[in-house]
Amino acid sequence: MIKGSNTTLNDTLVYLRLSWSFQQGALDVDVSALLLTVDGKVRCDDDFVFYNQPNHTSGAVTLAGKRQDGGRATDTMTVDLSRVEPDVERIVLAASSDGGTFGHVTGLLLELMDWAGHVIAHFPVADASTETAMLCGEIYRRAGAWKFRAVGQGYASGLLGLCTDFGITVDETPSAALPPAPSLAPPIEPIQVGARLPIDMQKRLDLRKRHVAVSLEKRGASAIRARVILVLDASGSMSRLYQKGVVGRVVERMAAVAAQLDDDGEMQAFTFASNSARLPDLRIDELPEWTSLHVRVGQTRLLGRAPKGQTGQVDMRTIGIQNEEQKVIGQVRAYVRSAPVPSPTLVLFFSDGGVYRNNEIEKELREAVGEPIFWQFVGLGSAKFGVLERFDTMKGRRVDNTGFFAVRDIDKLPDADLYDSLLSEFPSWINDTRRAGILRQ
Repeated sequence: MIKGSNTTLNDTLVYLRLSWSFQQGALDVDVSALLLTVDGKVRCDDDFVFYNQPNHTSGAVTLAGKRQDGGRATDTMTVDLSRVEPDVERIVLAASSDGGTFGHVTGLLLELMDWAGHVIAHFPVADASTETAMLCGEIYRRAGAWKFRAVGQGYASGLLGLCTDFGITVDETPSAALPPAPSLAPPIEPIQVGARLPIDMQKRLDLRKRHVAVSLEKRGASAIRARVILVLDASGSMSRLYQKGVVGRVVERMAAVAAQLDDDGEMQAFTFASNSARLPDLRIDELPEWTSLHVRVGQTRLLGRAPKGQTGQVDMRTIGIQNEEQKVIGQVRAYVRSAPVPSPTLVLFFSDGGVYRNNEIEKELREAVGEPIFWQFVGLGSAKFGVLERFDTMKGRRVDNTGFFAVRDIDKLPDADLYDSLLSEFPSWINDTRRAGILRQ
């Protein structure tokens, strides 16, 4: 697309993805949205969606969070047109630069995608110089249909000037002199964990914690606390997902679940293939280092000697390449029994399928029904997941202690949708186990 061009939207659910070239120490970019009435103004400050207020109350606009892949960074927004309120005529996608002007941001690109993640249109946002805020594009009503327009208009007065123009209330007292972007609303409250992380990772963690909180609030479970345990498939077929960084990004997204549900700043983790092993505990403040050391498959020792500086790593040669899910399920059960806590345990179990030990797995999960553990299985791809998928609907249990969903490309699943799927059954399981006397709190 070129500046000023437009296209009709045929899907009610679309994604707007802004991406740019990114290097360590370079400028960061934050995406935001304004929901405007026919007079071009917001109805109230709640119609401003940004990283400190990532979900519109209607559910129409949600920030899905940032990602970094190689030399590109992305910030994605989900727009559900079926939830847009009748008096909202336009949804404006804006961006602000953190630490400089858009003249120093290279490769700025806005992409419009359908519900399946296919790109409908792309718009290179160019011609910026001294601006610190940009109107990148807008979705608007026209003759009963929704359309998208490429805008690319800069604001030298920054996000402050942009938002003021659209009716956002901003405190302009001298003490509230605002740097670009985040200062237009009360600053982010210090997060309980992850404060030592790189700033972009801190932002992602904080946004994702909020998505987790919203998912729980939808189910009346905002007060839930739980120990979170991560289980990662390391079988041979997973190699590609590790090499492409998919598993590392999954770990980062799961850290937000642990950070929201458990305030100790740690998450236990296990890996498995032919055999299983407990990984060192993940301290969320050390997420990049932990991922680098422990999220991997295959051989990790050279000639029987651990590479320098790799102490604490599991020798992945001992893990093998086959699928023996029942072994890690048994190991996690044993760990929970040996280290009891007052809260229930949520196990986030990731596998790319190839399940064949169905009877052994079913036996372990049936025996675990009376334990304070909920097993949330996530299928990566479209392989056969066997009993991991079927057990969720099997009869003959006091309570349903498992959940399952599969996603073909988890990188394309927005955070809000991912956390909704992860937490869809956990709150109801807690209620069921309390009634059954399994949980006493």
